[in-house]
Amino acid sequence: MSNNTIKIGIPSKGRLRSGVLKIFKKKKLKIRSERGERDLFGFIREKKNIIINYLHAREIIERLADGSLDIGFSGYDLLMESEINVQRKVIVKKRYDFGKATLVVAIPDDWIDVQTMPDLEEIAFEFKDKKRNRLRIATKYPKLTTEFMFSRGVTQFKLVKSLGATEIYPFTGSSEIITDITSTGATLKANKLRILKDGIILNSQACLMTSKKSRSSKIVNNILNKL
Repeated sequence: MSNNTIKIGIPSKGRLRSGVLKIFKKKKLKIRSERGERDLFGFIREKKNIIINYLHAREIIERLADGSLDIGFSGYDLLMESEINVQRKVIVKKRYDFGKATLVVAIPDDWIDVQTMPDLEEIAFEFKDKKRNRLRIATKYPKLTTEFMFSRGVTQFKLVKSLGATEIYPFTGSSEIITDITSTGATLKANKLRILKDGIILNSQACLMTSKKSRSSKIVNNILNKL
C-alpha cells in the first residue's frame, strides 16, 4: 500500500454515519462502495489515495490512537470515555452541529426525595448502612460515570455494565439508577426516569479527529482542511 494512502474511519451506522456522509456530499467527495451500503470499505473516485473504513464509532477512536486510521469521525463522549493514553494520541480538529447528546445521571420518577447529587450521596450511604449493599448504577460509560460520581462526593456505588437498553435496568432489578446518553430526554421520560438537576456528566457532539501519528502529513492535513 502506498505511503500516500489516507485511511478515514466513518461510523458504520446511526445518526453519526448519516451526518458524516452529508459532510462528504457537501464537499463534493462522493463515497462509493463496490458492494453497496453494507460494504465495510469505500473509496472516492476522484481521490484514489483515500480508503474509507466503516467501523463502530468506539473502534474509530481506538484505531486513531494506534495509527491504523489517519482521520476519523466519532462522538466526543466516546473519546472522553476512552483511556487517557488513547486520548493523548487523538486530536480533535473540529466539532460539528450534529450528533449532539448529553451523558446524564437518571433516576426513577418515584424517587421523589432525590433531586440533586448531594441527595444521591445520602441515598448511597443509606444503601450501604441499611441494605448492606452498594447503590448500583447501570451504564455504558464506566470511566466517565466513576469520575463524575467521585467528583460529586458519591463513593458508595457499584457499576453494572449495560449491554442493551440501559433505561430498563432499574425496572428489572438489575440496578437502582443509570447514566446514559440522551438527545432530548424523551426516551428517559417515556421509561419513567428523570435527570437529576445537577446530573449532567458531559455534553457531546460529532467530531472530526486525527491520529497524532498523522499530524505531520501534508496530505492528511489537506483532507482535514477540506472537511
